[in-house]
Amino acid sequence: MTHLATDVDVDRTAALAAAEDLAGTLDPAFRRRFDAHFPTLHGLFRRLYGERPDAQEQLSAVVAEAAASWGARPLELKALDERREEDPEWFQSERMLGGVCYVDRYAGSLAGIREKIPYFQELGLTYLHLMPLFDSPEGNSDGGYAVSSYRRVNPALGTMAELTELAAELRLAGISLVVDFIFNHTSNEHEWARKAIAGEPGYEDFYLIFPDREMPDAYEQTVREIFPDDHPGAFVQLEDGRWIWATFYHFQWDLNYANPAVFRAMAGEMLFLANRGVEILRMDAVAFIWKQLGTTCESLPEAHLLLQAFNEVLRMAAPSLLFKSEAIVHPDEVIQYISPGECQISYNPLQMALTWEALATRDARLLQQALERRHALPDGTAWVNYVRSHDDIGWTFADEDAAELGIDGFGHRRFLNDFYVGRFPGTFARGVPFQENPKTGDARVAGTTASLAGIEAGDAGGIDRVILAHAIAMSTGGIPLLYLGDEVAQLNDYGFRDDPATADDSRWVNRPAYPADRYAESADPTTTAGKVFARMAELVRVRAATPELAGNALVGFDAHLPSVLGFQRRGEEEGASVVLVLANVGDDLVLVDPVTLSGFLPEAWDLIGLEMRDLTQGLALPPHGFVWLRVIPAHA
Repeated sequence: MTHLATDVDVDRTAALAAAEDLAGTLDPAFRRRFDAHFPTLHGLFRRLYGERPDAQEQLSAVVAEAAASWGARPLELKALDERREEDPEWFQSERMLGGVCYVDRYAGSLAGIREKIPYFQELGLTYLHLMPLFDSPEGNSDGGYAVSSYRRVNPALGTMAELTELAAELRLAGISLVVDFIFNHTSNEHEWARKAIAGEPGYEDFYLIFPDREMPDAYEQTVREIFPDDHPGAFVQLEDGRWIWATFYHFQWDLNYANPAVFRAMAGEMLFLANRGVEILRMDAVAFIWKQLGTTCESLPEAHLLLQAFNEVLRMAAPSLLFKSEAIVHPDEVIQYISPGECQISYNPLQMALTWEALATRDARLLQQALERRHALPDGTAWVNYVRSHDDIGWTFADEDAAELGIDGFGHRRFLNDFYVGRFPGTFARGVPFQENPKTGDARVAGTTASLAGIEAGDAGGIDRVILAHAIAMSTGGIPLLYLGDEVAQLNDYGFRDDPATADDSRWVNRPAYPADRYAESADPTTTAGKVFARMAELVRVRAATPELAGNALVGFDAHLPSVLGFQRRGEEEGASVVLVLANVGDDLVLVDPVTLSGFLPEAWDLIGLEMRDLTQGLALPPHGFVWLRVIPAHA
């Protein structure tokens, strides 16, 4: 074994030799990408693995696997690589629309998903995120987030061959396949886990295993307890008395990325999935992937270095593949994961949480502040804006931001939890608490959009709130993401309590099975499902025809009304028109003063209502109402 050299050319030669040994003659396309990305990869490996004696060997093995993967990459995917290199901002288009679902709950199987492709096209999807579908333990597998193999599909859903065929059909339909890549941990049934426990050479250091409580106790002085209902602290005890790191559930064991062999192994799994036709990997729990004694073990600098290194490997062998960050942490930390060289797209948990905050308080100021202060992103990146996910709502706003508006963060979170789980007098919401901690008062909220917005409760504003929340997500920039079924106002599924595999995880309340009755009513404008579907489809249609809504840039607009959220989306050309978005989160009609709108020419085109508006008369916004107005700045 040899250390990494200070001279990159020495290790470059070794890596090329390993690549040629494994893959044979390297074609010009791979050589070009290797030359472009190896120096950066080498530098990252030096920073991560320093003087480890196996560092050069593992780096060479990574490059060799990348070369072999490129050699095996199907021609149609190499053609996709070329198209994406010619149009690197493809995912910033106004035509982008994401959908997300569980395969089994929405369609039964991968074959069922294939049958729904015509519907996905009708809806306007260009991005389909299939929730964890890999082989995982029977019973509670954290919804598939405990992966037993990244190369086998859960047999109940189909096969890897079927997933590959599905990816190809989606690609022909203009839809990019997105899957979860759970890379902080594996299930305790994974082959690596079994070999590590058995002490098999090469795997004994794949996980963080300690003989007694000395080191676990030391680490737990500074790390968070994530799932206290499952187990205390960050470690669980093995049958032989040893302790293993398990940040989340007891059957999810954290990988040890301080070992470069783990990096190599996980890079190989990414390359495998890329060659099956996966176009975007949702990088799960990115904040937790590096451990260091005396720290919180969240969002450490090495976590970013790892993501950057994985990127360099993928750029060599699957350059069109993107990473999506899933970091539900402080807003200042979320943004740190987003860059062209790290995660090109990212969930926007702050906007999601504050949309619900605004609907509960009937006050848009905290959301307005976030859009003006925390929405900007580096060039070449985009937000994924979602109204809700398969998970829970955590109130991730920064306490210091709230304090500027006279809001106490701790008390406000308690109020929001009470409001959305039906404990606050007069609430319209019907959510359920998730991971409520009686010691700290901390909790999160689960529920479908329709149940949280008031439809389940029969509140008169329920439908309007559902549409308003999606209108915000579709107009702020990036990729709007729709949890499939929400477009027909699916309600909470309380049946999860009757299934031992889900009874202890209240998030299953917002993971209902395919709402066949709601879809059957989607064409009937007299039904709730029909009303929501028609208005949602209109939002999608208008967005796709509005180039100003492409990209991510946003300029705030002060409507001088606390219940009104306001911002502008500008076209790229000088003097181009502007789309002004105004959204009233309150329960009362409000009038935006003509003086407030005097910075625009009087005539404005209502993109949703398809009519001219005279801004000299001001603008009336009904309760939970919004407008997308194409306006011309008066100074243009």
